[in-house]
Parts: sequence; structure tokens; C-alpha cells
Amino acid sequence: MNKVHEHPHGAVAEHFAGRIQAHEATEFSPLATRSYPAVRSVEEPDCGLRTPFQRDRDRIVHSKAFRRLEHKTQVFVLPSGDHFRTRLTHTLEVTQISRTVARALRLNEDLTEAIGLGHDLGHPPFGHIGEQALDECLAERFGEHFWHNEHSLRVVDALERDGRGLNLTDAVRDGIAAHSWRAQAPRTLEGQIIRFVDRIAYINHDIDDALRAGVLTADDLPAGPIEALGDSGSQRIDTLVHDLVEQSELAGAIVQSEAVGAAMAALRQFMFDHVYLGPQVTQERDKIRGAVRALFDHFCEHPGEIPASIPDGPLARRVSDHIAGMTDRFAVAAFETLTVPTAFTV
Repeated sequence: MNKVHEHPHGAVAEHFAGRIQAHEATEFSPLATRSYPAVRSVEEPDCGLRTPFQRDRDRIVHSKAFRRLEHKTQVFVLPSGDHFRTRLTHTLEVTQISRTVARALRLNEDLTEAIGLGHDLGHPPFGHIGEQALDECLAERFGEHFWHNEHSLRVVDALERDGRGLNLTDAVRDGIAAHSWRAQAPRTLEGQIIRFVDRIAYINHDIDDALRAGVLTADDLPAGPIEALGDSGSQRIDTLVHDLVEQSELAGAIVQSEAVGAAMAALRQFMFDHVYLGPQVTQERDKIRGAVRALFDHFCEHPGEIPASIPDGPLARRVSDHIAGMTDRFAVAAFETLTVPTAFTV
């Protein structure tokens, strides 16, 4: 049997960390998060060719939860077209825009990228409607809640690698848990970038998808915000990103100007009124709630059917872990198994 040997550290690996630290000392903003030392729950040797945040990025990209994002709803449930966003494409757009902002502000791109790629790992099936349905089920039966940002942290801490977790750095974990605006702001500026860009990305790509789906027409869009930010999605993102960078550089914090922030908030409210909570989405709301509730009640009553891959713990947690990990199509198939008679022959 061939014995596998670890690669010995060569000249590049031996000097890699020192070179990165020297580069960050001269090229990074004083407000940027430094890559070293790595702070993890379980200490481990550094990689000789990647910063700690690059390692976190790679662990996230190779995780099962990341791959499942391809089949999770962004806004439109199980769309028939090939060009609608999924939770995965949303994640990639957030990460790409956030890296642009981080580079412009001389912040840590590796940290920004890792947080961006991991921020939505805990989203359940069926988008925000699925999240609300799961939250309602937990509240009614157990007096608990479900927030996808908190579950994203649970995914990387306790569910991946057969329950061992990814052992990510504290800065990445903080950015993932705090990317939602209902949570306390992230400790790092890199995490705060994700918090803003998440909204910048989803507002504009969801407009694009709503136009493609025929839910909106260009004439439906509110004139004031469109005039302030731009006629197209790319123009609006460009306006929002430039504003975020310039205002943040002046403030020493991640902020928007009052005028641009107000225009974005108005556009976001329009999307909630006409798309996220609009008639063509809400007509599916009761179906989604019914499916999530049926799955939730079933696994609460039949915990033995929860896969062995879900870690032991309180019933509420095991059921929510299982359902939140489902893709849209897996959840639909599981619901059909519970409700549709199985064909048989005599």
C-alpha cells in the first residue's frame, strides 16, 4: 500500500504568512481586518499557501450546504425559466459586489469573500416565505424562532462535516451571523459590507427577475428612486456601490448617503408591496406554508424518520435542521410522499 506523505513546506510556504502580513501592513486601510492570527474555536496550523480567510472560503465552497443553494428559491418558487436567480446566484452576486467594495476601501477581500459565500447557507426552502413558515411552526409548537442568519452560523458550526462543523475563524462566523439587519451589526467593516450589499444585490436582481416573469413592467417602477439610482439594474448597482464606497471612505464606517439610502429604501419597500408580498407570490404563500407545516408536524410526530446525519439534540432543533437543509425540490417530493397516494398494482 502506498503511503501518503504531507507535502513539505518549501520556500513559498515558509514565507507566505510573513509576505501577506507585510503587504497588509502597507497596503490595507488601518481599519481593515488583518488575516493573522487566525482565531478559531479549535486551534489548527495555518496553511502555507492560503490565508486563514481563504481557507474559510474554500471550506464553505466545498460544503454540502453551499451546493444545495443552487436548488433553493430566491423569490420565485420552482421557476420554469433558466435565467431566474437562485439562492446560489444571489450569493455569488453579493460576494462579487462586496469584493469590489472591499478592494476600493483597502479592506480585507478574503474575509469579505468568505462571509459573502457563507451568509445564506442557512436559508430554508421556498425563500423568505419558507423561512416565515418554519418560524411560525417553531413558535407555535415550541416557543422558539427560526432566523436564517442564525441557522447559517449553525450550519458552519455544527451541521457540516457530519456534525464536526467547518471550524471557521471568528471574524467569518460573526459576519455570517450578523449579516441580517435584525441582528447586531458585524464587528468588522468587511462584515458590514455584506450587510449593505446583500440588500443592494437582491433589490436589483429581484427587479430583473420580476420584469422577466411579467410580474412588473418598467413603467410600474417608482419614478423617484429610479430617477435617483438609474434606469437599469447595472446603473442602479453602480450608483449604489459608488455611493457606498465614497461615503464609507469619508466616514471611516460602512455607510450610504442620506439621499441614496432613502432611494434604496423606497425601492425596497416597493418590492415588498408589489413583488415579495404581491399577489403572484402570495397566491403561493398558503401552499408553501401548508407544505412546510405538514413536513414540520410529521417529523415532530415521527422523529425516527429524521436522517441520522442530523445531530442529536432537542426535537425542535432536529426538525428545523432537517427541514432547513432541504432544497425546494426535495421539500416538494417529501411533501408529496406524505400527501399523494402511492400507485400500486394488484
